[in-house]
Amino acid sequence: MIQSSTSDSIESILKEAAGFAGNIFAFGLFVSPIPTFRRIIRNRSTEHFSGLPYIYALLNCWICLWYGTPLISSNNLLIMTVNTMGSVFQLVYIILFIIYADKRKKTRMCGLLSGEAILFAIIVMGSLQIHDHEVRKIVVGVLSGITLISMFASPLFIIVSSPQILHHHV
Repeated sequence: MIQSSTSDSIESILKEAAGFAGNIFAFGLFVSPIPTFRRIIRNRSTEHFSGLPYIYALLNCWICLWYGTPLISSNNLLIMTVNTMGSVFQLVYIILFIIYADKRKKTRMCGLLSGEAILFAIIVMGSLQIHDHEVRKIVVGVLSGITLISMFASPLFIIVSSPQILHHHV
C-alpha cells in the first residue's frame, strides 16, 4: 500500500515537471515568430511569408485546449493554460497577418480562419456526442496529435512549394 502511494506521488511529480517543461518549450515556440512580425509591421507587408503555419498552430492550440478541459480529460490545467496562451499568440499573429497582407492573402486568410472556427465547432459538438468518456478522450487526443504534426510540418510544405526559398537555404 505504501509503495503504491509513493509511486503515485512520483508519477504526479514527474507529470507536473514534464508539464512545466512542456509549457516553457511551447512558450518559446509561441514567441519565435515575433521577429517575423516585427519585420511585417516595419515593412507594412507580409512579403513572401505564408499565414498557414499560424492557421495550423491555432487549430492545434484549440484542439489541445479542448482536450485539456474536464469534458475530455481531467487534471490538465497546464495543457489548458499553455494552449490558451498559444491561441492568443496565434490569433494576434493571424490578425497582424491579415492587416498587412495584400487583398488576395487577406481573403484567403479570412476564409481559412472562418473554416477553422467552423471545423473546431464541429469537433467540439461531435466529440460531445461520444458518450463513452474514454473513447471521447482518445478521439480528441488523436485529433490533437494529427494537428500537432500538421503544425510542425506546415513550414516544410511552404519551403518545398517555394523553390527560391529552398534554394536560398540549401
